[in-house]
Amino acid sequence: MAPNISTPTGVLHEYDEEVDTKDIPPEVVETSDRKLELVWKNVIIFTCFHIVAVYGLYLMFTSAKIATSIFAVIMYQLGGLGITAGVHRLWSHRAYKANVPLRIILTIFNSIVYENSIIEWARDHRVHHKFSETDADPHNAKRGFFFAHVGWLLCRKHPEIKNKGKDIDISDLYEDSIIVFQDRYYMIVMPLACFIIPTLAPMYFWNETFVNAFCVNIFRYVFTLNATWLVNSAAHLYGQKPYDKYIYPSEHATVSFFALGEGWHNFHHTFPWDYKSSELGKYNANFSTAFINFFAKIGWATDLKTVSDDMVKKRVLRTGDGSHGIWGWGDKDQPKEDYNDALITHKEH
Repeated sequence: MAPNISTPTGVLHEYDEEVDTKDIPPEVVETSDRKLELVWKNVIIFTCFHIVAVYGLYLMFTSAKIATSIFAVIMYQLGGLGITAGVHRLWSHRAYKANVPLRIILTIFNSIVYENSIIEWARDHRVHHKFSETDADPHNAKRGFFFAHVGWLLCRKHPEIKNKGKDIDISDLYEDSIIVFQDRYYMIVMPLACFIIPTLAPMYFWNETFVNAFCVNIFRYVFTLNATWLVNSAAHLYGQKPYDKYIYPSEHATVSFFALGEGWHNFHHTFPWDYKSSELGKYNANFSTAFINFFAKIGWATDLKTVSDDMVKKRVLRTGDGSHGIWGWGDKDQPKEDYNDALITHKEH
């Protein structure tokens, strides 16, 4: 293991443990031809949400006040951070630690977006990582773009999802009283944070109409949903695979832009414990990393886990598709000796 790098704001850990991404139990490797059973209640609900969202987008350009649109964008950013920096990187992957005030903030942010409670979301996400692209994966990309994007929410879950989900350890989640509270009172907290307060605030503070406030907020919510879903669909089906060409997840800059940094998905599935969810050292399409780094600066986020450059390089040369900007094939700036080493490694594997 590489030495820890001490920083004024905590400890940045470089982990050299590598997980075999192809270590999947044989009984769930294949995707079955099981016929999907639609849940018509969900189909109707999501259809209505999207119809209202389209109308909300129209109102943003016609009758809604500018302040209402700005407020919607801010709520989209905050809700997105509740998903990315909160339930994904903090609670699902334990990629860093957060103190009580930051955990409360992230729980509130998470409640702004109705995507189930933190405990439910994290449990499903851990199942997704352990059994990615199998019948036990809730949004198995082998079933196509639409299924991975939203279709999985419109039909009954495959039995393997429940079977394998029972064995996923989520005991650590129940040790956090903040998210246990959210889980217990989710159907009170979530409607207030996601629908009621965001609708009433524009009406109270700048006299927006109910229709404008409500429909624009629904657009904000649906936009956030689709940004999250793109990680499951587009970032699993399209893009380059500089770290592991043998898995579905790919690097997708557009998805990262809309999902606040979650589209660098080939890196994330190769090194899921890295708090950045990417190798990027800058904040290029990774606002969530900037958010976490800010709170690390003030001491609220600590024990940030990351992957050493040496480990990344070894993985790129061993299983990458050659598209990596530094250790890829034919890079003009690549030293000749590195290129020769890459060729030797490629032949060996």
